[in-house]
Amino acid sequence: MAESTEVVVIGGGYAGVMAANRLTRRDDVYVTLINPRSTFVQRIRLHHLVAGSGDPLVEYEQTLSPAVRLVVDAATRIDAAERSVSLASGGAVRYDYLVYAVGSGSAEPSAPGAAEFAYTMDTLEAAQRLRSVLDDTPLSAPVTVVGSGPTGNEVAAELADAGRPVTLLAGTRFAPYLHPKARQTVRKRMARLGVTVLEGTATAVTRDAVRLGDGKEVPSAVTVWTAGFGVPDLAVRSGLRTDDKGRLITDETLTSVDDERIVAAGDSVSPSGVPLRMSCQGAIPLGAHAADTVLARLSGDRPAPIDIGLPAVCTSLGSGNATMQFLAKNGEARRLFVSGRLGSKLKEFTYPHVIGMLAKEAREPGTFVWKPKDERRSSLLAERGAARAVDRAA
Repeated sequence: MAESTEVVVIGGGYAGVMAANRLTRRDDVYVTLINPRSTFVQRIRLHHLVAGSGDPLVEYEQTLSPAVRLVVDAATRIDAAERSVSLASGGAVRYDYLVYAVGSGSAEPSAPGAAEFAYTMDTLEAAQRLRSVLDDTPLSAPVTVVGSGPTGNEVAAELADAGRPVTLLAGTRFAPYLHPKARQTVRKRMARLGVTVLEGTATAVTRDAVRLGDGKEVPSAVTVWTAGFGVPDLAVRSGLRTDDKGRLITDETLTSVDDERIVAAGDSVSPSGVPLRMSCQGAIPLGAHAADTVLARLSGDRPAPIDIGLPAVCTSLGSGNATMQFLAKNGEARRLFVSGRLGSKLKEFTYPHVIGMLAKEAREPGTFVWKPKDERRSSLLAERGAARAVDRAA
């Protein structure tokens, strides 16, 4: 009787669940998913939790194959030499192959006072803590949101829609991921909701205000910090090579440059040092591709390079309104976007659709497919190759 292959997946988000489900297509692969929570968290709905307008939690029975063993614990270290993962509760889980899908979060706030007085919402626990603070804060008290990416815009709109006075500090430019036409539409929506948009940088945070670079102070009973990007430091602590953000560096098949038994997926992977845009749209196909890389090696086949692009970015803007910004193949925002109620319907469709994709892969592993091509990565990789060739010639 042939021996089974032990595959451990670290991280039970979009990428990790997709990878775990897809790996069950082989009966001789035994999959263990390590995740610190017993419930699946829809990160794209954390702004609903913060505003008290929705629940981001889904039972794993709805998203995860029953063939996958769920270990509710935190991974503290990867020992590549011993092929084992140490757990916070003690003990370790051994593997033949490892899928690294630990996800992402907010970067540590850089402004003085922000770590003490500002609240993040990048994890379930952080969002729950912020929700509790808002519950104890009068509805009329001013709220300041720092950062004008999709998360900042969504939570600012959601809180304003709930009747709170909100100021959005947009940095050097409001909603830079949008086409100027879409940006104008979103700015108008923010104005209708009563959100004050300031294009300035937070230089300090106190208990009741946020200070800007020009010296102006914005009153703030609750400050929400959504600016910046960070990932868990598990790879760094485990001695694996990472980029400057802490993402695991891999080749184009998502295999670690340090160990072919380790592949990565989602926001925590940096293929050839050129990561994809942070999103569940990218995480899900990356999770599928990571699984395919492992399965290819088990079959003696050569793993394929990734070819994953993102078709759109959707931002919900309070009840009954959202903007879906379509992207060109090079990753830039196109003139084409959908807003208002139609945008909201498209956004609302994505929530059950994403869960449905994971559930279908759990029932029928190997059925998920993706088509968009990312020409931005291709051009960046070509530029990098040309630069290296010049360096070698010099």
